[in-house]
Amino acid sequence: MLEKRKNPRYNTLAHVRIPGMMDGENLLKDLSVTSCCVECTTAVDIKPDSVFQLEVIPEADSGIGSFSLSVEFKLIRPTGYSTDIVFAIIASPKGKHFQRYVDYLVWKQAQ
Repeated sequence: MLEKRKNPRYNTLAHVRIPGMMDGENLLKDLSVTSCCVECTTAVDIKPDSVFQLEVIPEADSGIGSFSLSVEFKLIRPTGYSTDIVFAIIASPKGKHFQRYVDYLVWKQAQ
């Protein structure tokens, strides 16, 4: 958990793709049931409240297949060599995969 929030965020090592928006190496930095943060190494210019389909590719150790999330852009934070992009999660078409991944992250953090 990164900090005290209504919905805790969990660190992750998943990769992400946002077709047509971000090229390069993109990592899902953290995840909660309501939001996520993507770390990317390329500059991005996103309009406020833009909606995207984010494809999540969980780390192999999780045993969970890839899934997509409908996300809404909230904020960009430059962090030196990379950029953090915060999204609110609107929907998960494969909700069971998403919930299993959050459950895995909770379990992993408890270890």
